[in-house]
Amino acid sequence: MSDESKQQHSVIGPDHQLPAPPPPSSRSKLVRAVVWVVLLLVFALGFYLVLRHHDDTTKSAAPRRGPGGGPVTLTTATAQKGNIGVYLDSIGTVTPVYTASITSQVTGPVIAVRFKEGQIVRKGDPLIEIDPRPFEATLLQAQGVLERDQAVLAQATMDRDRYREAWARNAIPKQTLDDQEKLVLQDAGTVKNDQGTVKFDQIQVDYCHIRAPIAGRVGLRLVDPGNVVQNSGTTTLAVITQIQPITVIFTVAEDYLGQIQPRLRQQAKLAVDAYDRAALKQIATGTLLTLDNQIDTTTGTVKARATFDNKDASLFPNEFVNARLLVNTLQGATLIPTSAIQHNGAASFVYVLTNDTAHMRSVKPGVMEGQTTQVTGINPGDVVANSSFDKLQDNAKVIVSTKPIPAATAGSSAP
Repeated sequence: MSDESKQQHSVIGPDHQLPAPPPPSSRSKLVRAVVWVVLLLVFALGFYLVLRHHDDTTKSAAPRRGPGGGPVTLTTATAQKGNIGVYLDSIGTVTPVYTASITSQVTGPVIAVRFKEGQIVRKGDPLIEIDPRPFEATLLQAQGVLERDQAVLAQATMDRDRYREAWARNAIPKQTLDDQEKLVLQDAGTVKNDQGTVKFDQIQVDYCHIRAPIAGRVGLRLVDPGNVVQNSGTTTLAVITQIQPITVIFTVAEDYLGQIQPRLRQQAKLAVDAYDRAALKQIATGTLLTLDNQIDTTTGTVKARATFDNKDASLFPNEFVNARLLVNTLQGATLIPTSAIQHNGAASFVYVLTNDTAHMRSVKPGVMEGQTTQVTGINPGDVVANSSFDKLQDNAKVIVSTKPIPAATAGSSAP
């Protein structure tokens, strides 16, 4: 045995052995297993995506069919080239041009009511009679005083004329003539004062016969014969509202003033349609009269007034209506039925039919009037689907039906 071996043997000793290598840890085994699982999942996902892309490409290339494998039966509409109006919608209030609250200008008992509730009256028609006898007596007294003073003036005028002739012959002094001329002026002033009194008393008598100041419809009766009315002007005897013509006051956002004012300066007659509260039934058609002279800073709107003939009395004072102001008319626009436009979130599209196949086409809806909408993205003459949207898909085969499709299959839904 060599010296080195002996030395090692002497250090370790005959009863000792070298330590065995440590076994692999369980944590390392777990990490390797997780890595293999992740790799297998990545490969499986990649294979699935490639396979799906291949299937989608195959399906898109082949024409689609409706449920059951057959073509979709539908009705169609053809895009037209035409004109469509640009409207502004607002809530308005029917406002009479004139409203007269009748009050008494004299004090006295009511002796007659000449109108019926709800009656249409013309300007000048009798309404209420107040006992005129006290005022007629006062008028008669004033007329008597006037006649007396007129006679005094006539006598003074004759004396003045005689004095002028006498003074021309130097028969009287000039002072006598001057005094008489001034006396004539005094009597003339007295006569004028009497004439004013007579006119005032005549007006009081006229006030006893109350007449309609405007043409319109009388409301409910507020006074009865025998009631004593005062000339304070605080008690309303009747209310007359003009209904022909009548106006509608509505608000317009200040952002649209740039579209409306140039048309008004051009003396254009902008049409305004009045609809009922539900905005479904058109009540009347009129024209925009004017805009207010200032903007309401709290709402950012300006008031507008439209006038209506209201021949059939369909607009009632203080009625709430929906007003539609025609601001402009688009010429040569592409028009399709609103029901043909489908929506998927913010996107809009239609199905254009070519060779009995439906092709999805994105469109941008614009102005809508009634059941018609102006769109961009298709051309006039294009035929679009107008029913069976719950069965339609891009590139689906279709059959055009000449009969209406039941409402259950004509609903609008995105694919």
